[in-house]
Amino acid sequence: MPRVELAADEAGRKVAVTVDGAEFTNYIWADEGFLLAKPVLNPICTARGTPVTRGYPFFPRPGERVDHPHHIGLWFNFGNVNGLDFWNNSDDIDEDQRGKYGTIRHKAIERCESGEGSGTLQTTSEWLTPDGAALLKETTTFTFSAEGADTRSIERVTELEALTDVVFKDDKEGTLGLRVARELEHPSEEEVEFTDANGNATVVSKMDNSEVVGLYRTSAGIEGDDVWGTRGTWCSLGGAIKGEDIALSVFDHPSNPGHPTYWHARGYGLFSANNLGQEALSDGKDVLNLSLSSGQSAVFRHRITVDSTSMDDATLNARFDAFASSAKM
Repeated sequence: MPRVELAADEAGRKVAVTVDGAEFTNYIWADEGFLLAKPVLNPICTARGTPVTRGYPFFPRPGERVDHPHHIGLWFNFGNVNGLDFWNNSDDIDEDQRGKYGTIRHKAIERCESGEGSGTLQTTSEWLTPDGAALLKETTTFTFSAEGADTRSIERVTELEALTDVVFKDDKEGTLGLRVARELEHPSEEEVEFTDANGNATVVSKMDNSEVVGLYRTSAGIEGDDVWGTRGTWCSLGGAIKGEDIALSVFDHPSNPGHPTYWHARGYGLFSANNLGQEALSDGKDVLNLSLSSGQSAVFRHRITVDSTSMDDATLNARFDAFASSAKM
């Protein structure tokens, strides 16, 4: 079995995850400031060492996009929690606007265990208002696995405990997010402008499409840009980087609020499973507005697989069935 090694570096604010000495991912956080407004996994690499996540803003690579600086690696947050935006917060926000944004602050590493075939990391964080009041306590358990020669997987189980009454107002910007490498995007056919809930506009430019071959598809049989705003038990992004066939897939557990999740997946490289975006993503046909009273908790469980080969629907359906039948937190 491959050795999955987790090495915590508290001073460097990261936990490095390797498989037989090769980089898989890093859990990274910041203890103050807005440059990194939530803990993230960055980069995420295939079994052959190829990053499937965008490098910008911390590790920029030639030819990639430089929009949406809050899209970093893999993260979990939401765009409207008691009226605060935890999704769009970054160093790009003007000082006079920061009162509209929340920050997720890493508090502690509770478990950090290496192992044969898999390793486990458990952390605690707090979801903070701009004045430092804690709305939620987050306990997240990551299981990092090496599954054969071509497959890596991350299972993320996040428990959010309300420290006061909390409302997650249905919003398009949430909850489990990835920003993928340029080669895994859809070819960009035109310049597009996106506006967030606070009225901030971001332009995503048309770019050279050489070697850009990504394509989304879901368990519901929907493909391409049509995936956005639809529901499914899984979504897979297929493509290739420098001759390596790649499939990056996200699975939504049946126990999650809002299952099957809506997909907030954009061709420019944002790949998000939004369990809490019902009203925003269904054009008002579906409403959730998840509410937690003080002391109540909600649990979100997702699985991410990274394959150095293409994936067919039968394999992805079998993976979902295995994930769905696995024990709940």
